[in-house]
Amino acid sequence: MKTLVVYSSQSGNTKKLAEAVYDVLPEEKEIHPVDEAPDPNGYDLVAVGFWFKSGNPDPKSSEYLKRIKGTKLFLFATHGAAANSDHARKGMETAKGLAEGAEIVGTFNCQGAVNPGLLEKVKARPNPPEWIGDADSAVGHPDEKDLLALKEKVKEIL
Repeated sequence: MKTLVVYSSQSGNTKKLAEAVYDVLPEEKEIHPVDEAPDPNGYDLVAVGFWFKSGNPDPKSSEYLKRIKGTKLFLFATHGAAANSDHARKGMETAKGLAEGAEIVGTFNCQGAVNPGLLEKVKARPNPPEWIGDADSAVGHPDEKDLLALKEKVKEIL
């Protein structure tokens, strides 16, 4: 199985997830940041990892997801919100919609520590987003438990 892992990461959180995905994949595999990612078509499985910006996959990942056609796709993400929050669910649904030409075979999301500078800016807004209430619990994530859960999810789709 020819597999491609693509990720976008600002703080290293999503990169950690991408490396965990890569580690459990069989032999014929590649991993690339989204800026250097090859054409996604021609692979048996593509795994795309992203972070949320305003409740959606980051802009570079969003554009990449639109390019995936007729390929099995695994989506994974990090964010400051709780993993089971509406924020996380809606963001993943948006990602699925962007990749409408792909066959979604699985998803995974978990909290990722938010950059403290960004966190302070967001908290200072007159109407901070709902996820800000979960951001303090994101410190230290993704952790080993998150990475193990992700690896198990990937093994299920192989």
